[in-house]
Amino acid sequence: MRRKAISVPGLDQDDQPAPVAVTVTGALGGLLVTGGITGRDPETGEIPKEAADEVTQAFANLRTVLDAAGCSPESVAKITIFTTDRSIRDHVTREWLAMFPDPESRPVCHTRVQQLTGMRLQLDCLAVLSSQG
Repeated sequence: MRRKAISVPGLDQDDQPAPVAVTVTGALGGLLVTGGITGRDPETGEIPKEAADEVTQAFANLRTVLDAAGCSPESVAKITIFTTDRSIRDHVTREWLAMFPDPESRPVCHTRVQQLTGMRLQLDCLAVLSSQG
């Protein structure tokens, strides 16, 4: 097994000694496993004030991480959404359908309500690497 850290400027967790994601490769193929992908603006470091904007930015950040790892939305097997409040569901559904428009080819999704510090949601993702590069 080989593990490789994936760093993305503006998305890494500055106060933690951990990358935003890792790829794991081995004899059976490869996986991308992320940490919490937030809706933080990678340019400003700020969480948007509006829930819709935060959700949109979180999904944009997820796309950035997927790109950095050489993956695409089609590679995603599962996303866990951690949220402080299920009232953002309509915003999440809009972004989910934009990222995964084919109802026959959507990943598994699990939503958990829990306490988060200074944000409304985080996304955790598990994706299959398209190559073992």
